[in-house]
Amino acid sequence: MSTAASPFAIDNAPPLNPAKFRDPLITAKGEPRASVAMTSLETLWFNTGTLCNLACLSCYIESSPRNDALVYLSLAEVTTYLDEIASSALPTREIGLTGGEPFMNPDIIAILELCLARGFETLVLSNAMRPMRRHEAALLELKARYGDLLTIRVSLDHYTQAVHEAERGANSWDKALSGLQWLARHGFRIAIAGRHLAHESDAEARAGFAALFERLGLAIDTRNPQQFVMFPEMDAGADIAEISTGCWDILGKSPDMMMCATSRMVVKHKGADAPTVAACTLLPHDPGFDMGATLAEASRAVSLNHPHCARFCVLGGASCS
Repeated sequence: MSTAASPFAIDNAPPLNPAKFRDPLITAKGEPRASVAMTSLETLWFNTGTLCNLACLSCYIESSPRNDALVYLSLAEVTTYLDEIASSALPTREIGLTGGEPFMNPDIIAILELCLARGFETLVLSNAMRPMRRHEAALLELKARYGDLLTIRVSLDHYTQAVHEAERGANSWDKALSGLQWLARHGFRIAIAGRHLAHESDAEARAGFAALFERLGLAIDTRNPQQFVMFPEMDAGADIAEISTGCWDILGKSPDMMMCATSRMVVKHKGADAPTVAACTLLPHDPGFDMGATLAEASRAVSLNHPHCARFCVLGGASCS
């Protein structure tokens, strides 16, 4: 893998204080660490596997053409969790499918069919490149049958080709735009996930994306979070404040606003006999965030004991849903 620095790297950030994020209950300052209780399971994510056709420089989950640390989930394994939602009468409205690149999973179309047939809003995160394009006929059939229950969210790291390809590799820009335009041309419900550079403000980046979408003829409103999301950076090695229980009032935020209050993610680790449930989409590899084998076991509170909890969720105000 390239040793080049990501264009989205956090410049000149001091390294993470090694005393931080060690105790799930107490911060380095000795204060009670904040936690988030589950209020309801509104979104269930499935990580379909970490294999991807790209090897981005700053992929939070380290996906690549060779990384199978999280192996492909099967249709039968997904069915088990959807059956638990039904049998427990959970209020789940949305199923999210992420990777890696979900369209590399050999069961992906059958998984989509299952989720949609059961009436779930279904969100697929994709780079819209060759793996997705191989399934054009099947996707058109799903679109005809289920309409806007299916959303495909395309990762477009920047509104310029130079920055996007600096992160994702040469020849990734035109292929991503081609896939995005194919989806739009056929009336799919689409969304975009983007980022901005350290020197860009949120407003500047949104304006850049808006101009790009206008040139491409895409009806995507960069102010609508259902159509466009901008993610903060997630450098786990850069220093960040820990979140104590006293921070909620200081920041004017509530635990109920956090992603882990309403979502979980199913993963299957390489060599494991069965999938398990992770607390969140950002932390599938950290054993401290492995919540158990079932949705019932995974309904307990999550201790915010990781830099991503602070930078992405609490301070960044972001959500993968």
